[in-house]
Amino acid sequence: MIDVLVVDDDYRVAEINAKYVGKVPGFRVIARAHSAAQALTTVQRGGIALVLLDHYLPDRTGLELVHRMREQGIGTDVIMITAAGDVATVQQAMRLGALHYLVKPFTFAALRTRLESYAALRRTVDRVGGHGVTGQEQVDRIFGALRTAPAPPSPGLPSGHSEPTTDLICGVLHHADQPLSAHEVAARTGLSRSTAQRYLRHLEQAGRLRLSLKYGDTGRPEHRYAWVAP
Repeated sequence: MIDVLVVDDDYRVAEINAKYVGKVPGFRVIARAHSAAQALTTVQRGGIALVLLDHYLPDRTGLELVHRMREQGIGTDVIMITAAGDVATVQQAMRLGALHYLVKPFTFAALRTRLESYAALRRTVDRVGGHGVTGQEQVDRIFGALRTAPAPPSPGLPSGHSEPTTDLICGVLHHADQPLSAHEVAARTGLSRSTAQRYLRHLEQAGRLRLSLKYGDTGRPEHRYAWVAP
């Protein structure tokens, strides 16, 4: 098993990411951290093979954390999972040795592809390292193990709908302990209420969500949505 640390300042996002990791064979999340200080303490204890790291943390950035880890001789592998999509941050992540960079919002398929290529890298390094001699062919195998193919688009999405946003909303509802309104979904995902409502309506019509009505003092019912297990 490959032991993973999930680092994200948002507790809900960290939980969703951990659930995703748990669905990929060969991986398990053994710790979560919500600040750079917590993450550093965890990796210092040892036993972590891979860190799924957000960049925007409350005490320092994710890349500052990676720099600190390298200064201390901690070579734990890192995959960035963050909303930071600017070129400067991506370049710095590459220079610090991040093996992959996944921009939020992302799909489970996108994360699974990165994790599977990481597992392939570890297997390749183990095979090549067993011979004790590395030539160009072996080096090419190591670097080639990290290549990923784009995930195929999911069929059935209407025009104007994206798979990452659909997955983001599904993830929130999947882990909610009660039905949520469009306003609550918008607040948890960072989307506008109208966008959340549009996606919720489509998912309900597709049978992936269950719609219920909650009546308040005004008499006008509030639409609330719950996840339907496949």
